[in-house]
Amino acid sequence: MSSVPSSAVASLYRDHLGWLRTLLCRRLGCSETAADLAQDTFVRLLHRDRAGADLREPRAYLTRIAQGLLANHWRRQDIERAYLDALRHRSPAVAVSPEERQLVLETLYRVDARLSALPARARQAFLMSRLDGLGYRAIGERLGVSERMVKKYMARAMLECLRLVDEGADEEGLG
Repeated sequence: MSSVPSSAVASLYRDHLGWLRTLLCRRLGCSETAADLAQDTFVRLLHRDRAGADLREPRAYLTRIAQGLLANHWRRQDIERAYLDALRHRSPAVAVSPEERQLVLETLYRVDARLSALPARARQAFLMSRLDGLGYRAIGERLGVSERMVKKYMARAMLECLRLVDEGADEEGLG
């Protein structure tokens, strides 16, 4: 994979970092997170296939990358809030260590990324089945598709979940 020449990124960084941090800070209300996301924007740019020197609208391009990172940041915050809310409803006798909490959150982020990569109907079918407890017929009626199509959606979603489990086993040297 080719990447943006580092000299072009250095020039973009020098010329636009302050502007990008200010933009992100206005949207986030937090200068530290804005600085992190601005840095991540340039790291992403380093790994892109597009030549930085040829950018006609560098701020528009940087904004597009930063918006994707910002959306991921907010989605991760939503996941963390939901998890912490679920923990508050657990029995105090079932304590979760900070390490366990972080492992669960990282797993939830990875599951979210996998499900987000699915086509919308496959994702909806999976969530209706697993979160709402709906059967395939009911899901099909809600989505306006056949029960057979719901089975295909579920198979695709389950395959992604299995791939996630396989990746986790590989990372721990179990696969």
